[in-house]
Amino acid sequence: MLFRPFLVNELMQQHLLHDRRKVYKRLEMFGVPVPRYALVNRERPHQQVEYFVEEEDFVEVNGIRFWKPFVEKPVDGDDHSIMIYYPSSAGGGMKELFRKVGNRSSEFHPDVRRVRREGSYIYEEFLPTGGTDVKVYTVGPVYAHAEARKSPVVDGVVMRNPDGKEVRYPVLLTPNEKQIAREVCIAFSQSVCGFDLLRCEGRSYVCDVNGWSFVKNSYKYYDDAACVLRKMFLEAKAPHLSSTIPPVLPWKVNEQAQPSEGLTRQGSGIIGTFGQAEELRCVIAVIRHGDRTPKQKVKLKVTEEKLLNLMLKYNGGRPRSETKLKSAVQLQDLLDATRALVPRTRPGRGSDSEAEDMEHAEKLRQVKAVLEEGGHFSGIYRKVQLKPLDWVKVPKNNGEGEEERPTEALMVLKYGGVLTHAGRKQAEELGRYFRNNIYPGEGTGLLRLHSTYRHDLKIYSSDEGRVQMSAAAFAKGLLDLEGQLTPILVSLVSKDSSMLDGLENANNEMEEAKARLNQIITSSTKADSSSGFSESPWMNDGAGLPPNAAELLPKLVELTKKVTEQVKLLAKDEDEELTETGSFNVILPYDQAKALGKTNIDVDRIAAGLPCGSEGFLLMFARWRKLERDIYNERKDRFDITQIPDVYDSCKYDLLHNAHLNLGGLDELFKVAQLLADGVIPNEYGINPNQKLKIGSKIARRLLGKILIDLRNTREEAISVAELKSSQDQNPEFDKPGSNDTHYHLRPQGKNEEKRRSSFTSEKSMDQDDDDDKETQYRLDPRYANVKTPERHVRTRLYFTSESHIHSLMNVLRYCNLDESLQGEESLVSPNGLERLYNTKELDYMSYIVLRMFENTEVALEDRKRFRIEMTFSRGADLSPLEKSDAKTASLHQEHTLPIMGPERLQEVGSYLTLEQMERMFCPFAMPAEDFPPPSVPHGFSGYFSKHAAVLERLVNLWPFNKHGSSANRK
Repeated sequence: MLFRPFLVNELMQQHLLHDRRKVYKRLEMFGVPVPRYALVNRERPHQQVEYFVEEEDFVEVNGIRFWKPFVEKPVDGDDHSIMIYYPSSAGGGMKELFRKVGNRSSEFHPDVRRVRREGSYIYEEFLPTGGTDVKVYTVGPVYAHAEARKSPVVDGVVMRNPDGKEVRYPVLLTPNEKQIAREVCIAFSQSVCGFDLLRCEGRSYVCDVNGWSFVKNSYKYYDDAACVLRKMFLEAKAPHLSSTIPPVLPWKVNEQAQPSEGLTRQGSGIIGTFGQAEELRCVIAVIRHGDRTPKQKVKLKVTEEKLLNLMLKYNGGRPRSETKLKSAVQLQDLLDATRALVPRTRPGRGSDSEAEDMEHAEKLRQVKAVLEEGGHFSGIYRKVQLKPLDWVKVPKNNGEGEEERPTEALMVLKYGGVLTHAGRKQAEELGRYFRNNIYPGEGTGLLRLHSTYRHDLKIYSSDEGRVQMSAAAFAKGLLDLEGQLTPILVSLVSKDSSMLDGLENANNEMEEAKARLNQIITSSTKADSSSGFSESPWMNDGAGLPPNAAELLPKLVELTKKVTEQVKLLAKDEDEELTETGSFNVILPYDQAKALGKTNIDVDRIAAGLPCGSEGFLLMFARWRKLERDIYNERKDRFDITQIPDVYDSCKYDLLHNAHLNLGGLDELFKVAQLLADGVIPNEYGINPNQKLKIGSKIARRLLGKILIDLRNTREEAISVAELKSSQDQNPEFDKPGSNDTHYHLRPQGKNEEKRRSSFTSEKSMDQDDDDDKETQYRLDPRYANVKTPERHVRTRLYFTSESHIHSLMNVLRYCNLDESLQGEESLVSPNGLERLYNTKELDYMSYIVLRMFENTEVALEDRKRFRIEMTFSRGADLSPLEKSDAKTASLHQEHTLPIMGPERLQEVGSYLTLEQMERMFCPFAMPAEDFPPPSVPHGFSGYFSKHAAVLERLVNLWPFNKHGSSANRK
């Protein structure tokens, strides 16, 4: 190009940009934020570097530790083979990024865990960006054009338009990002320069500088670049002409701005449309995980030296401290020790001591079988706790003094609860359903909404592996992604155990409810139905319990024994086969969580007459034997009703996944267990509405507070946008092309805004992850995006959790009006909705509660009917595995997957629940916004704008205001 030497420092281009190490140093020199990184320099392949350490889930470089996921980049800037390594807790594996080949830009390798040992690499922290990258192109230090694209780290599928070009959308840069663009341009002496920007948790980082680079297909960029370059040349060669030439191209002077099209009005698709001006603003869903294997636990006291030494190895040598083993290396150590301790032959039953030894040996066999199950380790599915029980003082090895040594410890192995192939399929299908049905008028257009920064999506999960994987599978279906779940999980799902895990806050109340429940069932007393609630049976104590519950318990025990005896014979055959082949000491190879993305049944295992999944007959027998022992204590002649849900889970699991084993009496046992479980499970969260409300508010307090923050943030944003739009309509001159206005137009604060602000001050801390600054700063550029409704914006918050939080949230929704502070208020749920919930005995796998907020743009901003809340719920996969009503159901049975029930209304058609009313009803039970930890302040707004002004400044960016004129339009 004729002017390239004028625009590019060729020396910099050739020598600096080809060395990523030098690029990062240069960026740091100019104060440009980059990811935290460290360099490993090898002069020859496989060279051992003393300052580099690699462990299972991290690498350490010169004392700087990078936990997985982390990024590995070759120092050579021309080598585009970049690796991302994932933690074992997410399934492990590695994703390779490379220059686009066809429609692929990355490939996932589930079996690769070790980093490369040839060549020099930069290791840096992985920054989750919500699945979107930003490419920035400068033309001089005063202009930058930015485009968003789908990140290659998610599934590696390149989105292309009909012309074969990668789909990208122009986006607005924040003030801080504009300054970054300026610094990059100056730092590398590149007037025309491209670089990559990562937006993570409200901050922006430069991860690569590409040098001489133009936008591929944007007439607006070409026009702007022509104006900027013309001005640069004139200032350099003819400064006297520079100020006399208009800042726009000659043929653009009289061109009128194209008016933006009106928003497409989107009403409710389930309850009905309230006027043609109603638009969807927010979707909040709380979703239970998908189908899982039964949860199990093994407890045994151990005195073996190998196991006690293992405990000391991983607790820092402290004899009185417990240790938890979760990683693959730790579990492999435990498996090696257990294999050495399991006896090759089984002793016959003799004295009591021999019986105890036999039971101990059987538990060791079970531990060994669990650790060998599936041939792979994944910490999100199996964990072991070793807790010292007794210790003695012994002489130190060096003879100087004494030290303590443990002599006995309690080993607790928790396993099971693994998301099955059916659970992954259910979650993915539900994600597709949400994409096509929850966003009215969008359909598959949700993908376009999401890819253009008009869909503000955040997905949260509890700490449990089955919940995390359900969230990842759902995201895969929602956003039409491909490939394995591990990269999707790491890129799109955030863990929040404090909000979505645990029942500790309500332990006492739940124990009280279970005690009362046990009394009602075992004493043959019926739930009190004479207390004046015959028309509202859900108000009675123990509502939903079968009247003959006490008579059903012995039958439950009898049928459980019958099933256990059959599984015992199957396990005996398997055990004899293992003994004959001498395979007790065979070390199974690692299989790096092959099943994590699998959605089809194990045809080969089923054809061979084996259980579905990775569970063998030995573990299947251990599961049923434990249930038999726990449900009824023969010595004390006592039933334990808390085990009823576990019996029900095992029945349902085996009827769905192991029907081919033809266990006699299993279907009858399921019917009895279901009758009891339908009454027991809801009452475990409170024996009556007042107790349900108390327990629910304690368990879901933080989640309720977060939901209120989501709704309030959406309202504030929507009203600010409406006021700015009104200001634009009243000042048409404000949007003329060529305007040279260089200041942000922050209006004086009006009365409505002042009123809202005063009521909103208590929320200034917001949420540590979802602060207002972080949620609304990234926007589509509405003027040049080639999108019909650029101003449309939807906020989605998805919370994946377990059964306890679903029940808790539902109980607060329907009974919050019973609180003393809300006397006289009607329930948020209609009478028909309350009856529907009473008849819904189980909130099964993938059950969900959805709150959607709509804005009616035709009523005044201060009108309380401006924002309407719609509530729906689904019972999830609440279909009996014995159901054989139609061909579709039969087909689903063959795939071991039950369908998810559609949404049901919690309100009457035509009802109107305002946001103000929901706030008033929720507030007594929700964590106040000020109790959430304060958020970190994003770089772009620190010390420059007040919080409220920052929101307005960003919202000004949302509208097509040509603030800087064509010569300095930094988008």
